[in-house]
Formats: sequence, structure tokens, C-alpha cells
Amino acid sequence: MSLLIKQSPLVNELSLYDVVNTPGVAADLSHCSTPATVRSTVGMGNAAEALEGMDVVVIPAGVPRKPGMTRDDLFNTNASIVQSLAEACATTCPNACFLIIANPVNSTVPIFAETLKKHGVYDKNKLFGVTTLDVVRAKTFVAENQGGDVLNTDVDVIGGHAGTTILPLLSQIEGASFSQDDIDKLTHRIMFGGDEVVQAKDGAGSATLSMAYAGAHFTFKVLEALNGATGITECAFVESDVTDAPYFSSPVTLGKNGVETIHGYGTLSPFEQDVLDKAVPDLIAQAEKGVKFVHGDEAMAA
Repeated sequence: MSLLIKQSPLVNELSLYDVVNTPGVAADLSHCSTPATVRSTVGMGNAAEALEGMDVVVIPAGVPRKPGMTRDDLFNTNASIVQSLAEACATTCPNACFLIIANPVNSTVPIFAETLKKHGVYDKNKLFGVTTLDVVRAKTFVAENQGGDVLNTDVDVIGGHAGTTILPLLSQIEGASFSQDDIDKLTHRIMFGGDEVVQAKDGAGSATLSMAYAGAHFTFKVLEALNGATGITECAFVESDVTDAPYFSSPVTLGKNGVETIHGYGTLSPFEQDVLDKAVPDLIAQAEKGVKFVHGDEAMAA
């Protein structure tokens, strides 16, 4: 993802941070003949140094899934990583846009939000759960199914970013024609596309290349909007009142201050409505899990 982002003329400086290996990656990237300068910070607890002066912070940190694991199985490890990075962001670059990739997104976004709130710097318009990979997969799989051009295939994917909370709106794709079997299989494959990669890598990791592509794509769209481009709409997991879930992914128009407009999801098919009805309670519970991680039991009492 850093390599993709380094290529963008929208980027003046690329700052890399991890607990290991960052200097080597940064040195390698710095030799690429694009305008962005590259700097690196390495070591546990040194995130603040890396975050100084940043306008957009992209957080893919955490451990990858292994075969048989759900995204929620990563919670205990990744939750503390995300919270520590949120603390550093709150004190170092509180006005940045924060793009959260670290799983489980349905819980890590609330963790990030609650940590920013504790510091009094939360701006709901600048916190995004990156669900772009679900859209990228949906476009790819639908284009394959329909024999169409993937570059001209648009699919909105709403809900969350975990299994059955992922809902591709196949009924709203212009010019497409699906059998019910197509709908069942495509929906399942988009929901669980990550499992294909986890299983194919046979314990050696999860989706990294496709996630890098998707993460870079969303980063570019945010940067374009921050630079004044208009009419940019992408699906993203944000604080929302579109459903009863406190955070929800739906089409969002981006602007100079982050989220400009949160859009609804239109008319659903009965199949899609059923999936959504089952997903919302899960999204609520997963958000509450993130809030409880930050505040403990008093959060539920409040």
C-alpha cells in the first residue's frame, strides 16, 4: 500500500511506522522517482514521532487472520494496537482524517472514536472504516459473473466489514441480470471473499495485495476531496443514523472536511432486506464491544 501511495502526486510526504522493519521499507521506497519524500519511525511507543504533521493517517496495523479465524477472533490483539495508535493520533495530529483498516473494523472504528472522545478531539466526519475491499471484490466478482467490464461495473456494498454484515446491493446494479442462485453465491462470496485468500495462503497470511489496492484507492479519494475535488462518493463505515447501528457503511460523499453527506441505501430486494435485518443487531453488538473495551463495564451502564 505504501508503494501505491508513494506514486500519487497528491502526496508530499509519506511517513511509515511499525514496530519493526520500517527503515528498510522506507529506504527502498525513497528510491522511487516520484515527488513524495519518505520518512520512517520504528519501535514500540514511537508512533507520535511518525504522526507529526500528517493530514491523513491510514491504519492497517494488527495481526493477520489464519485459516478458521473470523475477523472478530483478532479482537483481543488488534483492539489494544488500535487504541494505542488512537491515543498517539489524539495528541499529535487530532485534525487528521483517520482511515481504519485494522480488523475487526466493526469494533476498531468505535474503539478509535471513543479514544478520540476521551481526549476531546473526536470529529465524526474524519473517521472512516475502510470497507473498500468489499466493493473491490464485488465489482470483480459481478463483472466475472455478468461478462462485463470491471472498470465500468459499480456495486454499492453496505453494512459492515465482517462476514454476514457485508451486504452487496446486487439488485441496484444497472443492466445486470442475476438468477437467485447467482445472488446467493455472489453475496456469499463477497461476504467471505477474505476467506478465499486466507485458505489459499494456507496459514501464511490474509489479503494483503487486494487490501493494499483497496486501501490506496480510498486514500486517494479522501486526498482528492481534501484538495477540493467534488462529487466523490465512496462506501465507508462511519458514524451514521441510516440504521439503528451507530456505525454503518453506505455511500458517503467526501469533501474538504471529510464526510460531507451520508447517503441511504435506497430500495432493497426482499433478500437484501432480510440480510440487513439480521446484520444490524450484529453491528450494534460489535460496536458495543469496542466501546466496552475503551470504557469498561460503565459504558454499558451509561
